[in-house]
Order: sequence, then structure tokens, then C-alpha cells
Amino acid sequence: MNDNQLLRYSRHILLDEIGIEGQEKLLAAHALVIGAGGLGSPAAYYLASAGIGKITLVDNDSVDLTNLQRQILHTTERIGQPKAQSGKKTLAQINPDIEVVALTERAEGGRLSELVRQATVVLDCCDNFATRHAVNRACVQHKVPLVSGAAIRMDGQISVFDTRRADSPCYACLFPPEQQFEEVLCSTMGVFAPLVGIIGTMQAAEALKLVAGIGESLAGRLLMLDARNMEWSSIRLARNAPCSVCGD
Repeated sequence: MNDNQLLRYSRHILLDEIGIEGQEKLLAAHALVIGAGGLGSPAAYYLASAGIGKITLVDNDSVDLTNLQRQILHTTERIGQPKAQSGKKTLAQINPDIEVVALTERAEGGRLSELVRQATVVLDCCDNFATRHAVNRACVQHKVPLVSGAAIRMDGQISVFDTRRADSPCYACLFPPEQQFEEVLCSTMGVFAPLVGIIGTMQAAEALKLVAGIGESLAGRLLMLDARNMEWSSIRLARNAPCSVCGD
């Protein structure tokens, strides 16, 4: 690290859990963020400010006025611009020393697999089951840890799926792709603005911990937040041996 980086990240370096070695791991890491909306905004903010060396933002949508209630990467002046490009501009202002790659596309198939293969950690900040399952399959294939978050109405959830660990379930263990689940969207159900900030920031925290190799991740646990009463609940998750994605 140069003198400017030592100063910028000094509050991390002061932490026994991170120090210079941990900060260097962050600077060498590549985070793939799927979705530059409500969850991706705070997640990417903190990944950038914390010094993740490369962030790839993937989103095929454009900034809309209805996004601005909660998607803090974007501004009124950027309505109509691609979200990935808008996010890149914001992150460059936060930390000009990191590399931000903006991809205005819906990454699928081999393209998604290659993006995941190149990443140190993946953050699922999307809003639909099809993408979540595709990202999970690629993470299992390449053994890249996945930090998954979701938020709708006043309810949020977060977990880590890290199949580098033999006992860790994958996303499909919790939500089997062969089962039908009701798709709920913010555009029809609404979402409490600070809720995505809470969950997205926690996604960044889990990703940073995984990269730096500190603490215990949420692998094997699902945290759920009832923001009406600001109450957390936690359930243990076990790997599903016959899982169609990660099963034996």
C-alpha cells in the first residue's frame, strides 16, 4: 500500500482483525455484485469505501424516478441512465483508486459462469428467483462464496452460501429450483426504504469478512428481519444431500 492508502484505510488497519494484511487482501479482491438497485446500492457503497480492489456491477435496468426512494447509488440527474453506469460514477467519487466495471446486461449461461469464476466473492442483490438460482449454480460450480440478500415490504433476509465448506448448504438447498415460489416484486408490493440499506450493508459486511478471512460468516444460518418491530430471528440451515445443485 502507498501512503495515501495507508491513510484512507487507517481505521481498518487499526483493527486487530484486519490490519495491513487484511486490508491488502481486500485491495486484491474482486467482488461481483449482481444488481445495482436497492440492495446493490449500499452493498457496493461499502465495498468501495472499504477498499475492495475491483467491483463488477451487473444490471440491465435503467434509473427510474421510483428507484430513488431507496437506490442510493443513483441521483435525480441520472434518471434514464443505465444503473450499472450510474453506480460506477458514484463509486468512482467515493474511491477513485479502485476499479469498477459496469456491465449493462443480464448475465446468463456461460457469460455468468465466467464472471463468477473471476470473482473472489459474489453478492446476489437481484430481485428474482431465476437469477438467484443461476448465480447460485455458477457459485457452486466454481466454489465462490455467495452472499445473498432479499427485501420486500417490511421483511428482509440474508445468508451466506459457501460451498468451499463441506457442511455449507447452497441457495438451492433452501429454495429448491424444482419447487414453485411466489415471485414478489417491489413494484407491486412496496418496500421500506431503510430495509434495503440494512440488508445491503450487511451483505457488504459478510463479503468483507469472507475476503479478509475474519470472524464467522452466516454460512449455515439465515437471518430474517421484521422491520415493523425491528426484531431479528435466526434459523440454522443444513446442506441437503439430494440437492439438485450441490448434492452428492
